[in-house]
Amino acid sequence: MIHSFSVTSASRLLIAIVIVWLLVIFVITGPLIGWSHNRDDGNVDMNSNGEMILARLSRAMNELTALKAQNEELRSLLQNYLPIDLSVTSGQQSDAKSSSLKSSYFPSQEYELSRRRVEFNMNELWHFLRTKTNSSIMQFVNQIKHNMFYDLEVIEKRDNIWRKSEFKRLNDLVKNKINELQNPVKDKCGSTKKLICQLNKGCGFGCQIHHLVYCMIVAMATKRTLIMNSQNWRYAQSKSKGSSNKGWDSVFLPLSQTCLDDSGSSRISWSSSSDLDIYQVVDLPIIDSMRSRPDYLPLSIPEELTQSLVQLHGAPIVWFIGQIVSFLMRPSQEMSDYIKKQKERFNFRGPIVGVHVRRTDKIGTEAAFHPLAEYMKFVADYYDRLDLFYERNQTNTKVERLVYLATDDSSLWSKEIKPFEDMGYIFIGDSQISQTASLGRRYSIDSLRNIILDIWLLSETEFLVCTFSSQVCRLAYELMQTRIEPKSYSTKLDKSSAYYSLDDIYYFGGQSDHNQIAILNHKSQNSHEIDLKIGDVVGIAGNHWNGYSKGLNRETKQNGLYPGFKTNEKIASAHFKLFESN
Repeated sequence: MIHSFSVTSASRLLIAIVIVWLLVIFVITGPLIGWSHNRDDGNVDMNSNGEMILARLSRAMNELTALKAQNEELRSLLQNYLPIDLSVTSGQQSDAKSSSLKSSYFPSQEYELSRRRVEFNMNELWHFLRTKTNSSIMQFVNQIKHNMFYDLEVIEKRDNIWRKSEFKRLNDLVKNKINELQNPVKDKCGSTKKLICQLNKGCGFGCQIHHLVYCMIVAMATKRTLIMNSQNWRYAQSKSKGSSNKGWDSVFLPLSQTCLDDSGSSRISWSSSSDLDIYQVVDLPIIDSMRSRPDYLPLSIPEELTQSLVQLHGAPIVWFIGQIVSFLMRPSQEMSDYIKKQKERFNFRGPIVGVHVRRTDKIGTEAAFHPLAEYMKFVADYYDRLDLFYERNQTNTKVERLVYLATDDSSLWSKEIKPFEDMGYIFIGDSQISQTASLGRRYSIDSLRNIILDIWLLSETEFLVCTFSSQVCRLAYELMQTRIEPKSYSTKLDKSSAYYSLDDIYYFGGQSDHNQIAILNHKSQNSHEIDLKIGDVVGIAGNHWNGYSKGLNRETKQNGLYPGFKTNEKIASAHFKLFESN
């Protein structure tokens, strides 16, 4: 393994080479010490000894030249064998006083950002070309893109021991901190500081889970135990047959094992004008009603984790929210059994692409109509890439073109999938699940279980095609980031690019400004574009998926289009009390 070959080993090898080199010189030139030994007649034979010396010197020079060439070759081999541009540490101090890296090698932040940047730029170029060229040209372009992605994945795989270790470290860190926050010692629940979250926001399942995510973010930032009031939750208000629970407890584990009581000695509703620290219990409003918004609201990540997250993951805010979603959506035993049973019934397996088609109440209000054929273009592109990967690996494996289809429109199963089945695609899912998502049945226990099942299985796919205007899709994408176990058919641990959205870019409802930084100048080519200067802050409103994004230049106040590859994400961070050093 690459990582078993340490800097110490390399140094010892070079020292050994130098020692051998000196010994060779000593052996070769050693007889020169006796060049003035007397002949039998007592006189020095200058001519014969001189010729001998010149011969030996010539031979020594030849040996030195050969050794120098071998040394340069060895240096080149070592440089190629060891990770390029790696920082060396005897034990890097990790974020939030956690343990040091197990490996002495880790890629620099500049290296990781550049590697991901190449992938992003290739995708932006591909989006631009596919809107400008015909299908025959795009077949060639697609092969080039897939071939480059294969090479990028080989490069990424080089550091996967470090990457997997870091993902696990950060996953464990956040998980343990949340568990500590949510489970104070039992006799301390009456005195611990609490934050109360009402789970009664007037919106759908995905929206309500994201409301709870926001509550947990505030709890983590202020270091208060989150108490959820789910009595008025609209879902599963009646017990199902064979179930002893209803509502939240019928599908998820409680947020705490030791502290579910919202009582306290003093209580106040959230207000920016009050000193909240003096109150034991604080009632939290919905995110849209917060005034004088604190800087830790999304899209901020904990500053204590920022350095590691920026280096490790392509979308740090998505990773951070994914950790919270993973905690909140821990399935109850009944729900776990249901997921397991359905996976067995579907013969859910991989590699598989997840497709989420949201229609019903979204169409005409929050989202446009997209036929299944539009989604399948990007499913096909993913499998074409996978076929090329297998070809580059010189394997004859025939990839099944599996699709997990999640939708609230049951007519897709009868009207839109057959042409793709005829092309060899295999659709996994159930039209009955779609029917429980209809408006009339949306809040039943069956509907609740099935929407959780959809989110869960979508998050376990290798690639997600959906519309980010749907909170269900964004939940699946967030949860996907917590799945870090590599598969035999893919070694990618960072899943930030494992999606295609037909409409919006990723966002969090009620988020603060989403900003980018210009890294290249741009002169507008028409009235639809805006100018950019290096360093300008741009508030991005969306990606048009044609090489251009839309946004507001906060320096010039121009609003319009700009080439996406000319900007970088501006990562916002804030202090979280939960991650303070003890």
